[in-house]
Amino acid sequence: MKKTLVIALCLVMAICALFAGCTNTTDPAVTDGNATEGNATEGNATEGNVVDNVVESTLKFGSAVYVSNLAVTDATEDKDGSGKIDVTVAAVTVDADGKIVACALDTASNTVNFTFDGKAVANEEFKTKYELGADYNMVAYGGAEKEWFEQADAFESVVAGKTLDEVKALVAEENKGNDEVVAAGCTIMINEFVAAVEKAYNAAVVTDITAADTLKVTAATEQTCTDATEEKDGSNKVSTTVFAAAVDAEGKVVAAASDCVEVSFTFDMNGVATFDTTKEVLSKKEQGFDYGMVAYGGAEKEWFEQAAAFDAACIGRTADEIAGFVAEDGKGVADIQSAGCTIDVSGFVKAASKI
Repeated sequence: MKKTLVIALCLVMAICALFAGCTNTTDPAVTDGNATEGNATEGNATEGNVVDNVVESTLKFGSAVYVSNLAVTDATEDKDGSGKIDVTVAAVTVDADGKIVACALDTASNTVNFTFDGKAVANEEFKTKYELGADYNMVAYGGAEKEWFEQADAFESVVAGKTLDEVKALVAEENKGNDEVVAAGCTIMINEFVAAVEKAYNAAVVTDITAADTLKVTAATEQTCTDATEEKDGSNKVSTTVFAAAVDAEGKVVAAASDCVEVSFTFDMNGVATFDTTKEVLSKKEQGFDYGMVAYGGAEKEWFEQAAAFDAACIGRTADEIAGFVAEDGKGVADIQSAGCTIDVSGFVKAASKI
């Protein structure tokens, strides 16, 4: 009887010890230890590297072009006729709260000419306003305190940290900036900046960009001249390819977006402009499938799709490496064509290699 009782007591003690052991293992290690209050909740997973990476990778990236100031003049015996177009390119990064983290702007203001007898005039060079730097001459000849590129920089600094509605509210009388913009050093008209930023903001998508990356925008303009004949108007065509990118500390592209605005300023043999300035000018990307490369050109992919393939090929590359994307015939090297971009890439490369 005593032997049986002893055995029973031993069994009870063993069972209690077993349950006690299970409880101790669960509470300290799982509930109070590394899993909940340690690495997972208060350590690396929540407050450490994982969350930091999530925050850094939530930035959106968007770019767009805004076309303005379309104008033509007829040629006279004393002065060439002209066609003018301004293409403002903007790039923005946007955080999870809808605030702009960074902004980059530039404007390609291009004027081309034609003569009184219907001849197209070739330009020696095209530079953007930012590329012209002090040679834009707002200070020397316009009485401004700061040059255009400095005023653009000032506007970009004001935009940082603002929502789209707050950016739109920066426009005051006569399309100039409000007191905040003027105080920052931007006294020029900003309506075109704001319009470009709005389009870029609305086009923004999630990327791998972080706040440490640098936004850049560039543009390269190419010209094609055709003289007028009795049968056909002449043309002075300008194709402005823009490239927006985020670049890391090593100069490698993290995100990219290309586009192109193409306008043919037409004129007759008497130097009279025949281009319709009231017609809306859309970029090639904005035209989408209406650009007609597939429907009428026999291409397998539309222009915007081929541009996207070029942009994808730029990821992880430096400007020098992108400069090697073009072959002697103007088309992309084998890797670019196999990636899905079979069109002429010379404009893309000229713009992208400037970053």
